[in-house]
Amino acid sequence: MIYSNIFDTHAHYSDEKFDEDRDELLSSLPSLGVINVINCGCSLKSCKESIELSEKYDYFYCALGIHPSDITEDSYRELEQIKELYSYKKCVAIGEIGLEYHYDFIPKEIQLDIFEKQLILSKELDLPVIVHDREAHEDTMNLLKKYQPKGVVHCFSGSVEMAREVLKLGMYIGLGGAVTFKNARRPLEVAEMLPTDRLLLETDCPYMTPVPFRGKRNTSDLIIYTAEKLAEVKKTDTQELINNANNNARELFNI
Repeated sequence: MIYSNIFDTHAHYSDEKFDEDRDELLSSLPSLGVINVINCGCSLKSCKESIELSEKYDYFYCALGIHPSDITEDSYRELEQIKELYSYKKCVAIGEIGLEYHYDFIPKEIQLDIFEKQLILSKELDLPVIVHDREAHEDTMNLLKKYQPKGVVHCFSGSVEMAREVLKLGMYIGLGGAVTFKNARRPLEVAEMLPTDRLLLETDCPYMTPVPFRGKRNTSDLIIYTAEKLAEVKKTDTQELINNANNNARELFNI
């Protein structure tokens, strides 16, 4: 099946997994129905690369931020440098930011401080946030409730109850390839209750590749497998779901 109007709200095309064929791939995506991509920065280096991609490809936009797994002893200095980049015309969000508790190599107190500083910045600049939350649901929600930013909790892995709390804040929920996995009970439960006007489609490419391509590199055109699964769960037409998600993305990111 061929679909159109696809908006991938979360990608990492500056990742080294795309080094061999990045230009060829990104030049081909519009012919595969992908009309917009938000490329997320995770460090000062990848933020600059995201801007470069947004300059090169008309259909690209970027989000800029420090990912919890990319925090280093230089992150506070880098955060000041990233602040200067938010004036870039195609920067539509602060992200990817948040908390990563699955791995413990970055102390929680430092993650919390960097996350909070970027939430404060989102209020100052009136920009939405793209939030990473992995095994850090309570701390993530505490900070989101404190600052109540516009934005999305991407690759949502929380419970239906947590999803309802996110929706109460006026935020969106991003769902990707995980909904196609065999053990995808939670994200499918969330998808079933999620209002169509709060859903964003994403890949998190090159990661989170959907079935039937799990184990291979993810790309934005594979988002259709996520959309088909979500449409099945929500008992709706796949293209209609893609269109609604596109509208939601444009509303949130002011595109």
